[in-house]
Amino acid sequence: MSRAARPAPRAARPALRTARPAPRKGRRWPRVAPRGLRTRLVVTFVLVALLSTATATALAYREARTAVLERTQEAAQNDLRTRLAALAPDVDVPPDQRSLSALARSVSTGLTGNPLVVTRYENAGAASAGSADDPRITLELRADVRAFGRTRLQRVTRGDDAYLVVGMPVTYEGGRVSRLEVFAVTPLDAEQRDTAALLTAVRDGLLPVLGVSAVLALLAARTVLRPVRDLGRATRRLAQGDLGTRVEPRGRDELADLARDFNTTADALQTTVAELRDQEAKARRFVADVSHELRTPLAAMTMMTTVLDEEADRMPPDAARAARTVGAETAKLARLVDDLMEMSRFDAKVARLRLAEADLAATIRSTLDLRGWTDRVGTELPDAVPALIDVRRLDVTVANLVGNALRHGAPPVTVALTTAHGVATVTVTDHGPGLAPDALAHVFDRFYKAEAARTRSEGSGLGTAIALENARLHGGSIEAANRPDGPGAVFTLRLPLHPAPAGHEAHDAHEADETHGAPTEGAR
Repeated sequence: MSRAARPAPRAARPALRTARPAPRKGRRWPRVAPRGLRTRLVVTFVLVALLSTATATALAYREARTAVLERTQEAAQNDLRTRLAALAPDVDVPPDQRSLSALARSVSTGLTGNPLVVTRYENAGAASAGSADDPRITLELRADVRAFGRTRLQRVTRGDDAYLVVGMPVTYEGGRVSRLEVFAVTPLDAEQRDTAALLTAVRDGLLPVLGVSAVLALLAARTVLRPVRDLGRATRRLAQGDLGTRVEPRGRDELADLARDFNTTADALQTTVAELRDQEAKARRFVADVSHELRTPLAAMTMMTTVLDEEADRMPPDAARAARTVGAETAKLARLVDDLMEMSRFDAKVARLRLAEADLAATIRSTLDLRGWTDRVGTELPDAVPALIDVRRLDVTVANLVGNALRHGAPPVTVALTTAHGVATVTVTDHGPGLAPDALAHVFDRFYKAEAARTRSEGSGLGTAIALENARLHGGSIEAANRPDGPGAVFTLRLPLHPAPAGHEAHDAHEADETHGAPTEGAR
């Protein structure tokens, strides 16, 4: 050729083309939420550390890989351009097949790694080794080099191997195209090894990072959870009745504020409970004192009303009716005082059992016979049930339950006794209207009466409450329910046949006067 040819200027870097694998359907694992605040803190800390490390590693790997590839591309272009600048001026245009082959071998020999070099002129081509139609030099790359007349690069893969293909046209001075094109195929084995080594180093360093993250998370969780555990223990002690429990605030953070709020709440609670207990103690003493003081005048009044009852038949009708009314009301007042005295002993924790071996079935029969209920109450009692019981308290309990059924239920009223596994079960059943749903939850409350419209009744409303306290003294219980097969209520008393003795009942002046006759009023 008449003028020296020179390589075309460096072209812009082409975009790297990589195959994108098709997404695979992964196995669905069950979602299991970690339990415990410590576990959640550690897991969260480790996940954040893992995400941060993975993100930073991915960005660093991408930048390092890009830098390696750019360095390789830059070196390949410069080497090819330098080699063509030295050899291309000696090639005649149009070249023959021999000239093309010689140029390909000369260019390849001078390049690093002795890569495959292909020279093409229009439809003719030659290669430094192998075929000029090597598939790694794609038709797309050849078309771009020919159409734009500038250097083009393309990264291609064959199996697990990657190659960098550089296509460069040879032009005359002034930019006139010579139609002579040179392609160099450079293996990227070294670059793949470098990126693989970088990936291995990142992977090997990930486990130590996670270990350090887990240790830091445990330390942080311990610091955070220590005041939480202290608060938890203090709350449980407070719930168990230790109102003097306090926690020591540490620091000035939110947990310290929470500890101070807990102490303030505990102070207020302790003050309120102390005031309530003092008021309750005063109320109990007042009831006990008033009840005790009423017993003496009530005894005198009872004697006088007894005399009036005996003389009522010889009095005028109005006076006789007044005398009998006074006698009945005095008897109710006496029963109310006895019930209040009994409840005060329960509240003061001084009520004790006087246990003795007795026939439970015979005690129930005696309770019914003593009050004249034998003809009004049906019984399902075995011949004999030996038990260790407080006969007086059991008598009061059964009388209260049966009297409640007779007053507020409807016949037939039945008392049944069964035993199983060392427990005696006494059921009192009536066929009345039963208990309203809202009354079931309050039937054993003191002074509770299901018929709220009644302003006056035969008793105080303490009968079922006293019965329940007596059952608890025996280590038993009472349950109230409606009959499942029809209208009516069922009270179920359960007592151990041989309860553990809780001590003997004190025999004081209050106990000496106790009546054993009539039951108190029930809740209905």
